[in-house]
Amino acid sequence: MKLAKVLGFLFAINSAMLFAQNSVVENEGGSCSVNLPTTFNTANAKLPDPFKKLNGDRITTKEEWVCRREEIKKLAERTIYGEKPVKPASVTGTVSNTKITVNVAEGGKNESFSATVTLPSGGSAPYPAVILYGNSGADAATIRGQGVATINYTPTDVGEETGNRTKSGPFYNIYGTNSKTGTLAAWAWGVSRIIDVIEQSGGSILKADAIGVTGCSRYGKGAFAAGVFDQRIALTIPVEGGTGGVAILRGAANESGAQSPSSAFYEQPWLGDDFSAFQNNLNNLPIDMHEAVAMVAPRGLLILDKPGAADWLASRSGYASAMAGAEVYKALGVGGNITYHSNNTSGMHCAWINEWKTPVEDNIKRFLLKTVNPPAAPTINPKNDRTENMTDWIDWTTPDLTGSTTPIAHHPLPAIHSKTPTYYTIKGEPVGSIKPATPGVYLVKQGSSVQKIVVR
Repeated sequence: MKLAKVLGFLFAINSAMLFAQNSVVENEGGSCSVNLPTTFNTANAKLPDPFKKLNGDRITTKEEWVCRREEIKKLAERTIYGEKPVKPASVTGTVSNTKITVNVAEGGKNESFSATVTLPSGGSAPYPAVILYGNSGADAATIRGQGVATINYTPTDVGEETGNRTKSGPFYNIYGTNSKTGTLAAWAWGVSRIIDVIEQSGGSILKADAIGVTGCSRYGKGAFAAGVFDQRIALTIPVEGGTGGVAILRGAANESGAQSPSSAFYEQPWLGDDFSAFQNNLNNLPIDMHEAVAMVAPRGLLILDKPGAADWLASRSGYASAMAGAEVYKALGVGGNITYHSNNTSGMHCAWINEWKTPVEDNIKRFLLKTVNPPAAPTINPKNDRTENMTDWIDWTTPDLTGSTTPIAHHPLPAIHSKTPTYYTIKGEPVGSIKPATPGVYLVKQGSSVQKIVVR
């Protein structure tokens, strides 16, 4: 490559790291080896240490977070959500100015669903986009006012709400009605398939590398799960999700007036079947929702709570989860990528309020438009009487992790169309066509495909 192209590429990579923290793959840790314990019977009333690996060691570098995150993901699937299946054998569809269609084939079974697209009046194609669960969450007009498209996704088109633990809908038609996966993970699977189709569409209408997700109440739980599991999502905005959403489960079990984890488990098949072993025994749960918050790192996360709406929504536990999860953001050097707002007085559940307009617009500019850098530190703005003493929850310290943060850059690698793979450091420095032997995180480009690998 010519020197100018190399310098231009490195500048693009470095610029991308300022704004772009989401990945070009659904799950960066897929190549990490994780062996879960067969039983979980070690009681811990405090929040588990997100930095402690399954072998008992604590991570010391930012690069290690990739595989530590994968451990947390496997624990979350095994104990809280149920497994979110990987991309099916075939995902096809279309993107137009008004609609996205998704067609899935797996194991000889075929299912389809669609979502409605509304383009903004300002800006120009290709547009960033925010997926709204059931047209809820952050205000659609506010989003489109920033030049960002909205995608109205009906989650029950993928996994139905039955009012009990019975499961039905296209996801379960494919993976079986006896699947242990709850609807939050099933709905997240649907979001990932929408992103697959946007990626395949060629980028003339919507930008696959600038996707957000939002929802309120049960759909706030769902939007949060989507952001937790798919690292291509640049900005996650859960609103008033309560128990089963951002709120720590250990806290919700004891918070006055909050929905109990057991109630959330039986109200709908939101959570995975294996959570039944922990619903009344939260201290034995090997993780908690602060680690789901941490799984979103280093990507943008804006948590909107409304304590005045109902004690049922577990706002104290939401605050504790945000505060504990923010420790991972800070350790990765991206503390300003997480925002928590509950400082409001409105009592109407899921009603849009003016206090949320500025944080929503700010986060869109940071993570979807990429026109503004995030602040250095987390933005935590709670209602004064709905906080927690974090020493009651945390008995671990936040490590000073070495190394660099590990986002995949949004900008493409140099246009090399050879079938021979080319390896780069995470900073975009070429290391040759042979897979590196030195442990670390690398980019590999083969043809037009870019992937992230972990060498252990």
